[in-house]
Amino acid sequence: MKTADIRADIPLLEDYIYLDAASTTPTPRPVVEAMCDYFYHYNANTGRGAYRLAVKATYEMEKARKKLANFFNASPDEIIFTKNTTEAINLVARGMNFNKGDRVVVSNMEHHSNLIPWFNLQKRGVEVEVVTANPEGVVDPYDIENAIDKNTKLLTITHISNSIGSVQPVKELGKIAKQNGIPYLIDAAQSAGHLKINVKNLNADFIAFPGHKGLLGPVGTGFLYCGQGLQEKMEPINLGGGTVEDVSGKAFQLTPCPSRFEGGTQNIVGFIGLGAAVDYVKRIGILKIEKHDKKLTQLLYKRLHNMGGVTVYGSPENIYGIVSFNIDGINPHDLAKILDETQNICVRSGQHCAIPSIEHLGARKVEGTVRASFHYYNTPEEVKTLGDCLENISQFGK
Repeated sequence: MKTADIRADIPLLEDYIYLDAASTTPTPRPVVEAMCDYFYHYNANTGRGAYRLAVKATYEMEKARKKLANFFNASPDEIIFTKNTTEAINLVARGMNFNKGDRVVVSNMEHHSNLIPWFNLQKRGVEVEVVTANPEGVVDPYDIENAIDKNTKLLTITHISNSIGSVQPVKELGKIAKQNGIPYLIDAAQSAGHLKINVKNLNADFIAFPGHKGLLGPVGTGFLYCGQGLQEKMEPINLGGGTVEDVSGKAFQLTPCPSRFEGGTQNIVGFIGLGAAVDYVKRIGILKIEKHDKKLTQLLYKRLHNMGGVTVYGSPENIYGIVSFNIDGINPHDLAKILDETQNICVRSGQHCAIPSIEHLGARKVEGTVRASFHYYNTPEEVKTLGDCLENISQFGK
């Protein structure tokens, strides 16, 4: 599939230059059509009926789980459906048996979703070690290894920083975690659907995924990869319908993974849509997406780096899919509004739910950054239009 084909499937791109993939991506027509097919032709609950509509709904949702497993080289029973990446991370934070004196090692480049759940464990006496990245927003594996001690019960890191797009050495950190015998969690919110991910190659025990970003799926979808070695050690946090095989007196027996973690009625139509989205991404080709996004990232970074009065964050050699910047003397929110109201350009502004990261970059004093983020539907012409607008604005600011 070509970029023009994708754009034809996303009507809003006719009117907007949409550069906020790091927050969410617009949903292509085939994904919407798969969801409509559920509503129109087999709108029933899953796993709770023997009639044909219920069987069909169950089959289609489980087919989506198999598609995700295949795409990331996992087993279907290692894919736990959630409503987003945040819920997937909280499943680990609340499901693992953390005790007083245990330690969690994390970086200062994380989205709040991979910080606050660990900070919250401090109420139970868990210690959180925050490792500081270098000025380009990349964590040194040596610093991570030094932060791990005998009480460390988890290492967690973002794959790609949502604030500036810096790529972390997740594979190397996985080896360190394995050598030290500690569980390892990766936040793949900004990498899933953008880069080829093989869960087995990363030595990760957990990977938290969104459905509505790089995978082009609907909002309200996400999932947790949970390796088989830790499934029985995790406690479900949402018990009830669908999570038990038997109840006798005051006792109950849980179902195997993943259903023990998926209590109640799920976002059935959302996950069916996510299955269609995985098919769509596969038709494009994940390696083509990776190459395309890298090209646009470098194109915008170089344009802004050569522009006077503009600060661009991160190293051009190690950012992917995201370019974060500021224009001297202009508030990032004001700049985003100007781009929207004058050119229909959609970019994110502010602290991106990553305040420690923004503080580390020295951008908190100016209320954060402006962030442009890409997917395969974006074009070099859109990047040029953004660059031209920013150049005019920066000249006007002088």
